[in-house]
Amino acid sequence: MTKEFDLDLGGGQTLHVYDTGQAAPLTVFWHHGTPNIGAPPVPLFGDAIRWVSYDRPGYGGSTRVPGRDVASAARYTAAVVDALGLDRFAVVGHSGGGPHALAVAALLPERVSAVLAGSSLAPRGAAGLDWFGGMAPGAAASLHAAIAGSAARATYGDNPPDEPDIGFVEADNDALQTDWSWVLDVVRPALAQGPVAAGDDDLAYVAAWGFDPATVTAPVLLLAGLLDRMVPPAHSAWLAERIPGATLRTSDVDGHVSILRRFPDAMAWLTSR
Repeated sequence: MTKEFDLDLGGGQTLHVYDTGQAAPLTVFWHHGTPNIGAPPVPLFGDAIRWVSYDRPGYGGSTRVPGRDVASAARYTAAVVDALGLDRFAVVGHSGGGPHALAVAALLPERVSAVLAGSSLAPRGAAGLDWFGGMAPGAAASLHAAIAGSAARATYGDNPPDEPDIGFVEADNDALQTDWSWVLDVVRPALAQGPVAAGDDDLAYVAAWGFDPATVTAPVLLLAGLLDRMVPPAHSAWLAERIPGATLRTSDVDGHVSILRRFPDAMAWLTSR
């Protein structure tokens, strides 16, 4: 059973934290996508892993922090693991959770044992990467709005397209209806809260991240679906080239969500680090 509690960070700021709590050989810190709440991934639960996570500021029960950057994930993660008395842990992220997981590994190197990131964005302005290349119009639109500034992103959030093509492929729709229907359990409550937190995420993705992925020293496994039109696989390929010793695994049958079907095998890699 996952326990939930609010962690007081001072100054009127709280983080809503999740912790499966059981004794296990490995603790994994989950970093969620956009827009999601932070509940850890039930389809990956097992006796060998203790899952810990939090709602990013503005989502779920966590206080909003306007102007937060991707690097702030290290500060929030440190606050959570310190409160729980945890020392070493692995980090896992999907989609927008990928950059946040990498931030923790880069900025807390002595505490992170390994990183698993699926469908992750690369930094905007990455040398040699066509950042929007292959991205579906609906996925790109909110990021273009974020590049135009916070006011433009807020306007976009208040007036999104009626039927945006966000890039789902058949494999994604199948996963959402079957083995990874859990994703809807974390997306729906985030959407119900409105567009503000997702806007904060987008603004963080298109701005300077506050760290260089090349400084990550922990073992890194990157997963990418070659059919992904939300975050094209070129982003993961760029990260794999930039991060020393990183491994890239691609799947020619998966898109953005269905790549989660490759996470169970990847978790075996993670637990062996």
